Amino acid sequence: MPELPEVETIKRVLEPQIQGLTIEKVTVRRPEVTAYPTSDEFCRLLAGQVIFHMTRRGKFLIIQLSSNDRIILHLRMTGCLLVTPADYPEEKHTHIIISLNNGKELRFSDTRRFGRFWLLQKGEADTYSGVEKLGVEPFDKSLNAEYLSSRLGKRKKAVKECLLDQSVIAGIGNIYSDEILFTVGIHPARPAGSLKIKEWERLAAAIPERISYFIEANRITPEDYLKTRGRDYRNTPFLQVYGHEGKNCPVCGEILSKMVIAGRSSVFCPRCQREKA
Repeated sequence: MPELPEVETIKRVLEPQIQGLTIEKVTVRRPEVTAYPTSDEFCRLLAGQVIFHMTRRGKFLIIQLSSNDRIILHLRMTGCLLVTPADYPEEKHTHIIISLNNGKELRFSDTRRFGRFWLLQKGEADTYSGVEKLGVEPFDKSLNAEYLSSRLGKRKKAVKECLLDQSVIAGIGNIYSDEILFTVGIHPARPAGSLKIKEWERLAAAIPERISYFIEANRITPEDYLKTRGRDYRNTPFLQVYGHEGKNCPVCGEILSKMVIAGRSSVFCPRCQREKA
């Protein structure tokens, strides 16, 4: 699943390509992809609308329209957004095509069909997408040791699982929780309630630093993004532990280990990230 750095990359690549353009027509091939309203209403309401700009909230993308209507979308596991010429070869499993007035198309494809779109009209409360339930962004000034400790400090769950709680911090997933915990030297299975204030301080500093680092590491040109079909743009060589189980720790040389926490694989260094503080 794309996490915050990947979703931010998509936003930065696509926004300049669609900003200010008029939606001429919308084609929905899989009605279930439009979670709200119905697919027919989704297409009818979008025709003739002008795209104002695109923003991101956690792992969600939001296309703001000049009318103050807004499209909210979540890519989930395998969703992909591309801006292409109208005659560009289509990806398999292309479910939504938004035709623009410059002859290009904004296309959404999704092999597993878990991705979803919501269209909220001006002034309409969002009780559908889940955006309103998200916690703070990693770059929010309120994300400090006191905030983390107050929200997570009494939990018995593993700190890795707590970092994945989108109602506390928006946008962190399996990949970057591993990277953050490695940076601060905290074992992913440690109960959140066992962390000391100094460890919460290190976490609060590392979260925005690591997320910013990977946003920059993922930087890609629109041409290369289209060439790779919007899928192969993660700069995995920059990952220190995720996906590297069995390899040497880049800090101490110990063999990296893997364990499953709350159904998610977690890679860590048993020497740098000792289970007991």
